[in-house]
Amino acid sequence: MKDKIGVGIIGLGTVGSGVVDILCRNGDLIKRRLGVPLKIAKIVERDLNRPLPPEISREIMTRDIKEITENPDVDIVVEVIGGFEPAESYILNAIENGKHVVTANKALLAVSGEELYRAASRRGVDLYFEGSVCGGIPIIKAIREGLAANRIESMYGIVNGTSNFIITKMTEEGKGFEDALRESQKLGYAESDPTFDIEGIDAAHKLSILVNIAFGTPVDFKEIYTEGISGISPLDISYAKEFNYKVKLLAIAKMKAGSIEARVHPTLIPNNHLIATVDGVFNAVYITGDAVGPTLFYGKGAGALPAGSAVVADIIDVARNILKGSIGRIPPASFKEENRMPLRILSIDEIESMYYFRFTVLDMPRVLSRISGILGEHEISIASVIQKGRKEGGNVPLVMMTHEAVEKNVRSALQEIDRLPVVSEKTTMIRVEEGR
Repeated sequence: MKDKIGVGIIGLGTVGSGVVDILCRNGDLIKRRLGVPLKIAKIVERDLNRPLPPEISREIMTRDIKEITENPDVDIVVEVIGGFEPAESYILNAIENGKHVVTANKALLAVSGEELYRAASRRGVDLYFEGSVCGGIPIIKAIREGLAANRIESMYGIVNGTSNFIITKMTEEGKGFEDALRESQKLGYAESDPTFDIEGIDAAHKLSILVNIAFGTPVDFKEIYTEGISGISPLDISYAKEFNYKVKLLAIAKMKAGSIEARVHPTLIPNNHLIATVDGVFNAVYITGDAVGPTLFYGKGAGALPAGSAVVADIIDVARNILKGSIGRIPPASFKEENRMPLRILSIDEIESMYYFRFTVLDMPRVLSRISGILGEHEISIASVIQKGRKEGGNVPLVMMTHEAVEKNVRSALQEIDRLPVVSEKTTMIRVEEGR
């Protein structure tokens, strides 16, 4: 039996520093759980002068990736630099050299996961990636193991803390989007270029990973409909409150008659739903299984220690597999490779949802009847209406909630409505979910 497990870490940024911190501060606890120590053998980092805990010797720092991927003292390679290249080449090289890999690289897994899964299976090594989704929340382990007896019926996730922080500020303080974004950048939650967060791309990366392991199907990231929060206004949040809903950026996946809905967009969710209570930078995933029913996983979705916690948990799992000779016990994508089935991802036009509409219309007679007539022609029925303020001859908001309708019909109806002379601006549309 091995007397220690050697770990090589690629990158000493936010997550990498968290991993090193946890391995040092909880080394004795980890040894008690594992039976042998986890030893950091090498750290690859461009800046060799990065601060290190006193327990770590600078002699293990290097710029040469081969000192990890080809090092016989390294059993587990930890990739925490993010991005596509050189991360993908480093991981594939490590796998080819028989190293087990732990990564937190959501973007890479979303785009190139299939290649990485096949490489790991073919070479007979483990590939773990808990830190890629929802930081410290053990959501991947929960799906792959805790919920393995279930057919997953649906998932609703707040999986991006930056966008959730922005929406929370807009909801609780009435701030505009730009002001809330600037505050999130000032506090370090949003990057200087926040595109991936505010346009839903980061959430879509994470959703593609969750769909893959929950439903046992390869996922083309490009097929996931993605819409961000930059178009949400305090006015829409205010009207949502009147309907007893909150606005959240949700990652949604559902099994529908052998096909899958997979989409990311702003969503109205009832105030009394558990996921509506998740505010600030926190993440949550609400999963319904056919046997277990509804479950909620909640916690911090980012940061050095929450993400580091997930990465170190993976390192411990892989180390246990090494010590017990049970490599490959859990396939990277949860299902055995030969048992994964391609399932069709529904286009956004095919989904059925309830909808929130905010029309900007001239305050004139028969405007409501003209709009409702067009909606009716497209098989869209109105559930409720709010119209406030009178500006005779001026513009006023007309707000509606609908019953379930087909997205294709909704888009066609709104195109027709927006061409009406009495409609002054493009209609705001937000999908509505009851979260069952």
